[in-house]
Amino acid sequence: MSSLIPFSLLELASVREGDTVSRTLANSVAYARHGESLGFRRFWLAEHHNMEGITSSATSVLIGHIAGKTETIRVGSGGVMLPNHPPLVIAEQFGTLECLYPGRIDLGLGRAPGTDPITSRALRRDGIGAEQFPRDVAQLQALLGPLQPGQRVKAIPGAGTNVPIWLLGSSLYSAQLAAMNGLPYAFAGHFAPGLYREALRIYRDQFQPGATMDQPYAMLALPAVPADTTEEARFLTTTSYQRILALFRGQPLWMKPPVESMNGLWTPQEEAGIRDFLGLQVLGDEDRIHQQLTELLATVEVDELMFTVDLYDPAKRRHGLDILARVRDRLAVEAA
Repeated sequence: MSSLIPFSLLELASVREGDTVSRTLANSVAYARHGESLGFRRFWLAEHHNMEGITSSATSVLIGHIAGKTETIRVGSGGVMLPNHPPLVIAEQFGTLECLYPGRIDLGLGRAPGTDPITSRALRRDGIGAEQFPRDVAQLQALLGPLQPGQRVKAIPGAGTNVPIWLLGSSLYSAQLAAMNGLPYAFAGHFAPGLYREALRIYRDQFQPGATMDQPYAMLALPAVPADTTEEARFLTTTSYQRILALFRGQPLWMKPPVESMNGLWTPQEEAGIRDFLGLQVLGDEDRIHQQLTELLATVEVDELMFTVDLYDPAKRRHGLDILARVRDRLAVEAA
């Protein structure tokens, strides 16, 4: 383990039940600014479409908004679902963002559409599936790289900006592709914990140096519920339980207030599925989360951790970052 494992944040811009999108995005800005003040390295936004309760669909617009309201934290996509977009459009958008906020923009890419087939058709990408992903990634790399003699299609802005491209995944496929292309890799342990060890191992074992990186660089995303007491954290995590339950049932994903008990809200089968979904969750007070992360980092080699903090109360959510930052600093002291 290196002397400092950077901590970063993944944001869905989730709407609390009965709240407005405007207030939700204002809370996201406050959350990003607080994370920046505590030294979190990145603030990434996830692309989702046609999902009531998730407002990060216009991902590049929100990246620009957050970057404009902050000063040092890197802002990016976690991720852009590339099957939904022509690579040229993404190169132009992120090239523009890089010109506006030099050295602060990340382009994380996913190969899932992040939505349903009907919505894919509404995005006018019908029939363009994940099988085209490697070709689209290569095209994006070329469009964001230096202009070549005779190049006919150019991303203006975009060409020569070399915006860092990350591959994101919840399976082994993206780990292999990231390794083959010499790109940084992020594993989506916040919703698909099952294959994280194997994917991270494959990525390191198969990594081939590329144009931008000599060594592998892997990030692991985790759900976190930090609170002043472990008892409070167990109460606060029922917000996540209710939202994942709604996801499983195909219902709107509004954030709901925490409840004293989930009894009667979920079946035993749904409870098992939700606990599996959150298999990598770190939950509790500072000492408990410190212990959980110490145990995790002793068994898996990662260069960075990214957290989803799915708490209903915006003030408690920001306070959760205070707790995570203290854990990060303790880990750094111990490693040094």
